[in-house]
Amino acid sequence: METTRTAPRRRRPQERTEQGGRRLHSAGSAFVVALAALLLGAFLNAPGIHKSASGQPQGWKRDLALRASGPLAGVSHALGLDAPRRGLKAVLGRSDDDVIDTAVAVPASSSGSTRPAASPPPRRIGFSPKHPLRLWIVGDSLVIVPGESLLRAVAGNRAIDASRRIDGRIATGLERPDVYNWFTAVRDEMRGRNRPNAVVVMFGGNDDHDFMTGLPPGTQIGSFGSPNWRTEYRRRVRAIMDLVTRRGSYLVWIGLPITHDAAQTARFDAINAIVQQEAKRRSGRATYLDTYFFFAGDNGGFAQYIPDDSGQLVKMRADDGVHFERPAGDLIAQSVLDRLSKRFDLTSWRRAASG
Repeated sequence: METTRTAPRRRRPQERTEQGGRRLHSAGSAFVVALAALLLGAFLNAPGIHKSASGQPQGWKRDLALRASGPLAGVSHALGLDAPRRGLKAVLGRSDDDVIDTAVAVPASSSGSTRPAASPPPRRIGFSPKHPLRLWIVGDSLVIVPGESLLRAVAGNRAIDASRRIDGRIATGLERPDVYNWFTAVRDEMRGRNRPNAVVVMFGGNDDHDFMTGLPPGTQIGSFGSPNWRTEYRRRVRAIMDLVTRRGSYLVWIGLPITHDAAQTARFDAINAIVQQEAKRRSGRATYLDTYFFFAGDNGGFAQYIPDDSGQLVKMRADDGVHFERPAGDLIAQSVLDRLSKRFDLTSWRRAASG
């Protein structure tokens, strides 16, 4: 008699665990969790991602980033996922960090006229340790080395308050207020109770391009140096100058230097010409400091090394052929200080103190 064999029961495989009893998951599960975390992080930080995309250099990468980050920021705001970021920024006092500000703050009467309202030049004002001149140094990366040299040069003069840090911001200028809005920054500084008496600026090193943001509605510009490009850039230069000078402050605008690239130097010359013309129209309130021949060789071209008073060659320009070495900064700073001394009395207090 045959006996019926029953098939052995298959055991359910035990779940894989690591030491300590924790359950192990597949690589696919881990990938899904990581992807979900990335997506959640993107939604939580969408405003910052969108602003970073806006600040990228002109080109297809910027266009693609804006197309992707714009809807992401919109969905994040609609679902309230950006609320934690906004709350944290508010607590830190940085609520404006994610705002893309492209407004060009132009004083009303300076937007449609190339010549400001005529008024007599301001009188030469004296300063002292009890009433020091407040100095503000601002601009792109080119202003940093001369600004540091200027602060060192005035450190022993108690009639000058140079306690403010240099506000030099890399890769900024007047073309791209979406990267950093200098118009808003200067306007707000000049509205303050302790607004500066003298402002030293250097802009333009990043402005020799065809692309501008913050254009008036319906305005289009052509290539760099075209008539409508010059018109718009002049409007922006006037805005900075008027924001400073109409509050009674004196402006020293440092011109762009000759560079190792002849084409770049030609573009800088176009910017310098606009600045020089506008400063001349504000004689007594603004001055343009031409740096071209500070760093030109015997043949009038770019020179990285310039002989000092003793005839020894000194390295003036950085290896990139654009930025300054310390001796160049010292040279520019002395020229700026000469301009300030002509406009303000910064030494009479010493004679009064000694008498």
